[in-house]
Amino acid sequence: MTDLVLALDIGGTKVAAGLVERDGSVVRVAREPTPTDDPERTWAAVARVVDEALAGEQVAGVGIACAGPVDLVVGTASPINVACWRGFPLVDRVSALLPGLPVELAGDGPCMAYGEHWAGAGRGCGDMVGLVVSTGVGGGLVVGGELLLGRTGNAGHIGHVVVEDDGEPCTCGGRGCAETVAGGPRMVAWARRRGWRAAEGADAAHLAADALAGDKIARAAFRRAGRAVGLAVVATAALCDLELAVVGGGVAQVGDLLLDPVRETVAAHARLSYLDGLRVEPARLGSRAGLVGAAALATSRLSGPPPA
Repeated sequence: MTDLVLALDIGGTKVAAGLVERDGSVVRVAREPTPTDDPERTWAAVARVVDEALAGEQVAGVGIACAGPVDLVVGTASPINVACWRGFPLVDRVSALLPGLPVELAGDGPCMAYGEHWAGAGRGCGDMVGLVVSTGVGGGLVVGGELLLGRTGNAGHIGHVVVEDDGEPCTCGGRGCAETVAGGPRMVAWARRRGWRAAEGADAAHLAADALAGDKIARAAFRRAGRAVGLAVVATAALCDLELAVVGGGVAQVGDLLLDPVRETVAAHARLSYLDGLRVEPARLGSRAGLVGAAALATSRLSGPPPA
């Protein structure tokens, strides 16, 4: 049997496919921008990157990381940031494209966590949360060394832990979720309301550059976001008895600018004895975390959970 599995990572910005070995090494990757205006155009992009990544190679199984929500009961995906996909039969379509192969699906946040647990910052840790701090805030849980998916596959969505009970409305329909504070566009909007002067179209990367250059408003936006992420980490760790939080995603690429207030908040609020030593670490896998986590799903189906 081949040692290769096919991993897919489908989000609002890009679709990617990769060949991944049983030790988590990514052999080859194909990617292209995500069409978000028509469901079949989106699917066609997925099919193209699959064909390019395979290039005639045989694989033992398929793992899919997809922006959520997902529904593992019926194998569908309804990504918030791919509006044309609602209840899209993703598992059935991939199975038809690659007949005879086992296909596993999970959200991109859980796959990020599983990837970091398998081959990144969470290696050797049995109980952890992984966070993706980007346009929104996603996440996933590894408990007892195994990925915790929940009833429908959406467990660990830490971005919707409420950190401000009177906070701003969230895209989920609630208010004051961590995502409303720490999501990149929300940080930019908050900074603009407080006088941050930047060109039209400036995004979280521009905000980060100004923060690193010493802009007080930009730095305050990152402190506020870090505190929100820290509060969500503490709540999740207290509930699930965790030892580690791994923070990745585009916004988190600024490093200590975000991680310092996360750690300070964790230190101030994680005071239960069993949370002593709760650590916050930067992710190590970068943009490949979703692919590696999807590969871990496939490997788990074939031969049990990948080694920690």
